[in-house]
Amino acid sequence: MEKRTSVFENALIWFGAAVSIAEIITGTYLAPLGFSKGLLSIIIGHIIGCLLLFLAGLIGGKLRKSSMETVGISFGKYGVILFSVLNIIQLLGWTSIMIFDGALAANNIWAAGKWFWCIIISLLIVIWIVTGIKRLSKLNTISMIILFLLSVFLSFVVFKKDTYVAYVLHENITFGTAVELSVSMPLSWLPLISDYTREAKNPVKATGASVLTYGTVSCWMYIIGMQAAIYVGDTDIANIMQKAGAGICGLLIIVFSTVTTTFLDAYSAGVSGEALSKRINSKWLAVSVTVAGMLFAIFLSPSDITDFLYFIGSVFAPMIAIQIVDFFIFKKTHSSSKINLLNLFIWVIGFLVYRILMKYDIIIGSTLPDIVITGLLCVIANLIMRGNLHEKMCNNRRSGNN
Repeated sequence: MEKRTSVFENALIWFGAAVSIAEIITGTYLAPLGFSKGLLSIIIGHIIGCLLLFLAGLIGGKLRKSSMETVGISFGKYGVILFSVLNIIQLLGWTSIMIFDGALAANNIWAAGKWFWCIIISLLIVIWIVTGIKRLSKLNTISMIILFLLSVFLSFVVFKKDTYVAYVLHENITFGTAVELSVSMPLSWLPLISDYTREAKNPVKATGASVLTYGTVSCWMYIIGMQAAIYVGDTDIANIMQKAGAGICGLLIIVFSTVTTTFLDAYSAGVSGEALSKRINSKWLAVSVTVAGMLFAIFLSPSDITDFLYFIGSVFAPMIAIQIVDFFIFKKTHSSSKINLLNLFIWVIGFLVYRILMKYDIIIGSTLPDIVITGLLCVIANLIMRGNLHEKMCNNRRSGNN
């Protein structure tokens, strides 16, 4: 009998995804708003992003399909290939960014060389991959307990206000931009979540637990980053750890959180490869993505992730909007078709709309308006197509009667 993951195991996986250096770093960007406005932007952004994450996970969980396989519902077989390639590119990008950020931060605490930490982190990720998602329960439980305790420690240190001077951060950020940066992290997991919910014993409960766990812990990480930037006066995670006196605890947080988060990226890159061809071994593709990410981290040194986050939003926000309409509203599938040109055309419009919305300071960010516009276009197109089909059937009946 095939082993299925429990609700608890899924929650642990997404706890590990949320305890991330990338989440803390993104939280530091919100510091110029001040704590109250920054907190509000974090909550609003995560509600929007996690709602989309839940719906995406529910589709894959109910169909027992990976994230990229569910794309076929709306875009057909060639559509799966297109979005699988885009997803592998973004996952390779995330793998490289996470290894680089983790290694840079770890090296600032213990100067063994950036290349050394890149290799160590990558080796640990490969161990996670080789162990396998269905055999990670004990390893993940131990890792999550360590990360939880270390994160609690870091929270107490960062919120000990009397230790620090409240620095004035001169960088400017609007509330709408802060909301969009808060949406972007859960949105970046959207093309991955079904890779895990499809393995769950109870897909609905597992999806709910995964998203609730991720959303709560991700908000926590954002708040830690924002608070640290406000009271330490620095946005560099390693400097924050040092000034907070985190020492070896900070090093463990950096290394373990980088491994548990980046593992999900590499693993899902392998699963996306399966959607391209059944000949591809997902585990070894995941290992290859990890090695490639390590090499990019060592030699290219990716740093600023803001534009990367916006790219992810512009690709996957209109994609999930179309999937939601097709699966939940019209309950239709195009999986057997080669390609659905109408939905692909709507997606292109949604992509362009997102890029245009980015230029304006919208208080709720760009993702939600783009989702609404793309979804409405999809609904209208489906109603028109249904009306034309109904009219054609009526005409055929009249012709038959005559």
